[in-house]
Amino acid sequence: MNSSPDFCDSVLPINVRRVGISEIQVIGFDIAKNVSHVHGVDGAGRPKIRRQLRRAELLRFVANLPPCVIGFEACGAAHHWARELGKLGHSCKRIPARYMKAYLKTNKNDLRDAEAICEAVQRPTMHFVSIKAVQQQAALTLHRSRELLNSQRTQLGNSIRTNSQNSVFTSEWDPRP
Repeated sequence: MNSSPDFCDSVLPINVRRVGISEIQVIGFDIAKNVSHVHGVDGAGRPKIRRQLRRAELLRFVANLPPCVIGFEACGAAHHWARELGKLGHSCKRIPARYMKAYLKTNKNDLRDAEAICEAVQRPTMHFVSIKAVQQQAALTLHRSRELLNSQRTQLGNSIRTNSQNSVFTSEWDPRP
């Protein structure tokens, strides 16, 4: 990939090159494992960017944009991207998935999700999720893992108790072959 200042021109659709990237004020990202979808609008709400970016292209693409508002659907990866893009001077906002779904216009796909995120970020009364530090995410992961372990232990105990009350485990049953 070319990392020159013209990189953004090479990945943007033709109509965006004509109007320039300086008009983009709000971007919605639908983040996935390998490919992210981008939807960007100008101050009047007119679409300027609608495209797909590979994970390796995302940071370089955003680095060539002027500071703008970037919205993500709240997930674990969005914390990382919000921290990284915030270092570049962008204002990053994370939206809970249940609030973003109201702005989805038709059938669900990744590009429409990015458009819905872009629309939801612009709402003045929207509730946003705070961006967590790496240490906060690590602590939450530890707590959730412990909760999962406890629930699995309870499930196993309930399963053993239920099966021991069935006729499968009786005095006539011998587990040895």
